[in-house]
Amino acid sequence: MKTTIIGTLLLLAGLRPAVPPARSAVLVELFTSEGCSSCPPADALLASLLQEQPIANAEIVAFELHVDYWDRLGWKDPFSSRAFTNRQESYARSFGGTDVFTPQMVVDGREHFVGSDRAEATKAIGVAAAREHLPLAVSTRVAGESLRMTIDLPAAPRGGEPVDVFAAVTERELTSVVARGENGGRTLKHAAVVRKIQTLGSLEPQPFVAEGQWKIERSWIPRNLHAVAWLQGRKTNQVYGAATGTPNRDSQ
Repeated sequence: MKTTIIGTLLLLAGLRPAVPPARSAVLVELFTSEGCSSCPPADALLASLLQEQPIANAEIVAFELHVDYWDRLGWKDPFSSRAFTNRQESYARSFGGTDVFTPQMVVDGREHFVGSDRAEATKAIGVAAAREHLPLAVSTRVAGESLRMTIDLPAAPRGGEPVDVFAAVTERELTSVVARGENGGRTLKHAAVVRKIQTLGSLEPQPFVAEGQWKIERSWIPRNLHAVAWLQGRKTNQVYGAATGTPNRDSQ
């Protein structure tokens, strides 16, 4: 009753009740490695950004990609992949160089910086959230031994670059006891580690629905899995939209 009275008074005064601003999904990628002693603070920052969601107008969609070039230096990261190193190298070229480093944070495919720099991350995410993003929606489910994703996609922007549709499965609450290398003797905790990435085609002149599927491997814990989809320019690597979903389990 009290809320109704307040709303009525605001309308009589020619005012409207305040409506919380819409939050834009911003993709935050962290290139990291368990073999890198500078990476744990960046891993902790990523976890904090995901949990706290500290930017008022941003929905932070974030994950870790563990690169493989540290694997030969004393500790083989169990989550590392050459595919993730290739992705980082692609970013390096689009940023005008060839060198890669860890920890590196990339925001919406446009800004990059040392991945443990909270001030820089906050600034970049805020700037990214102010940009217009393409809408997309994700629904996911676990069916038997598969994780299935359905993505409602928008039409491709007219006159722009080709925009590819990417999808990834991530896993949270992963922990490693590191035996050797720069982090030898430490127990490392991770948030949203990418397990697999795939491309599901590209945007078309009309909206459409794309589907992806992954086999759930024995080492994955289904209740800790998430799915992420994003739209990325083929030439610039800029991200035009992102969304995430927590899988439901089929009742069958």
